[in-house]
Order: sequence, then structure tokens, then C-alpha cells
Amino acid sequence: MAGLTSIGVDFVDSVLEASVLRTLGAVEAELRLSVESADPFVTEAARHLVDAGGKRFRPLLVALGAQFGDPSAPLVVPAAVVMELTHLATLYHDDVMDEAAVRRGAPSANSRWTNSVAILVGDYLFARAADIAADLGPEAVRLQARTFARLVHGQIAETVGPRTDDPVAHYLDVISEKTGSLIATSARFGGMFGGATPAHIEALAGYGETIGVAFQLSDDLLDIASDSVQSGKTPGTDLREGVPTLPVLYALASDDADAASVRLREILAAGPVTDDDLHAEALGLLRESPALKRARETVRTYAEEARSQLASLPDTSSRRALESLCDFIADRTN
Repeated sequence: MAGLTSIGVDFVDSVLEASVLRTLGAVEAELRLSVESADPFVTEAARHLVDAGGKRFRPLLVALGAQFGDPSAPLVVPAAVVMELTHLATLYHDDVMDEAAVRRGAPSANSRWTNSVAILVGDYLFARAADIAADLGPEAVRLQARTFARLVHGQIAETVGPRTDDPVAHYLDVISEKTGSLIATSARFGGMFGGATPAHIEALAGYGETIGVAFQLSDDLLDIASDSVQSGKTPGTDLREGVPTLPVLYALASDDADAASVRLREILAAGPVTDDDLHAEALGLLRESPALKRARETVRTYAEEARSQLASLPDTSSRRALESLCDFIADRTN
């Protein structure tokens, strides 16, 4: 499991950190148990991404949200497992749609087995998440189902593409649906099953949605602005694959008439930048462009909005930990 500081949470309170680590450790153990099947092959395929690790960002939000009530309440860990299983299920499906060969440094399920197996294993994980959610009560089942519906809406919107003349708004909506929704429900579940007040639960959910969008946008910027050590992948991968992330959309929408901006639009408008020389040129132009600066400002705006949504929560070390995530996201792409 990634260190909490690598995710961006700054714990100044060792008691809080120990509590969160206990919850995440219990989640890790339950994740492995929850995907076991009577069929050894299904167990192996379902544990493929569990064993590959990851940030466990959604369980972290559950654990931190529960701090505003009783973090040791018995349903906090299963709630976090439901969120992570739902997330992992979407990754199996995403890799099929994206024809991805690698996920988290290991061969993707679809490349190791087949697309059909990957899709079915994703379905199995959704089923396991729903089964565990049933033990949390009807409200949890409804919230998980509605979150899943938002995820699917976001994926459909991404697949179909913009149906208006505002591709930036479309892109931000897709991120809200695909990424923000599950992180919002994770923070909500933490508050709910920790026993926080209704007002605090709503504040946590609002924070989760906004910080989720900010985190995804900052990942997009890292793909352009960072080296491979910081981002975990080769810089400009999205550019090479023709994924229209926020800096690219801002660059394409720009009417700047300087030579660099005109040249950048010319390269980007042609679609995926697969030629090595053109790719290097486009990446260099993007890194120096007003579009990247504007995208950084957008990330900071979302991070500050997320911080503002914490204002109604008690001023505790748990709130400060959530605020530190806002600082981390705002600063990580500068």
C-alpha cells in the first residue's frame, strides 16, 4: 500500500495516522477475502488488481470521513471495501475499452487473459460490492447503485464525445461523473458509517466530489509537466494516445496568435501525436504554453473549492488532514 504522504495527506497527529492506517490495513485484508471464489481461476483473476496495489484513495477518504464520528464503528471497513471493489471493477472495464496492456505496472487482465474474461471479472467485482453493500443497509445499496449509474453515464459521455460546442465543459462533466462521484460517495460512506451528523456527511460528500475532480485534473497535468518518476508513466502518454486532457482542450480553444500557440494548435488538431519528433515538439510547446498555466489555475480553483467545503466541519486534525490534500493537489503540478 502506498504511503499516506505519497497520496498527499499530511498527518501531524500520530494518533490520527495510526487510526487511519489500522482502517486501511483491515480494508486490505478484507479486499482479498471478498474476491475469493469457489473457482480458483476466478479468484486469481479477481485478485489480479487487488494484488497490484494502488493508492487506495477511496478507502482513505472513507477512513478520514469516519473520523468525524467513530472511526472504529463496525461498518466503516466494509463500506470502504465496497468503494474499492467498485473502483477496481471499473478498471477492468476501462482497460478493455482503452485496449490497455499494462495496469499498475503489471499486465492488464485483458492482455493476460482476454477482453471477455476482463469484462466478466469486472462484473464479478461489481456483484461482490453489491453483496457487501446489502449488509450496510438499503440506503447504502441505493447510494452505491446511483454512484455506479453516474460512473456509467460518465463513461458513455466520454465514449460518445462532446454533443455541444463546449468540449471543456463536457470534459469536466465526464470527470465529475467518472471520478468525482465515487470519491464523493467514499467520503459520504465514511461519515455515514462513522456516525457523523447529516450536515457533516453532506460537507464530506461535497468535498469528495470536488477533490476527486481536482486530483484527476492534476494527474492530467502531470502527464505533460512531470518526468516519468513523478507521474509513474512516460510523459506525454495521453498526447500520444490522442486523449484530449484539459491542457490540450485549452490549447485547442485558444485564439492566441503567437507562433508557438499557432504551431501547437496545428499539431494537436491532427489527432494523436504518434510521430516521435512531433510528439517531442508538442510536449515542449505545451509545457511552455498559456494553456498549461490556465489548467494549473483550474486545478487550484477546484482544490480551493474543496477546502471551502470543509469549513463547516470541526477544526480537528482530521479536517486538517483533508485540507492538506488540497494543498498537495494544488502544488503537485507546479
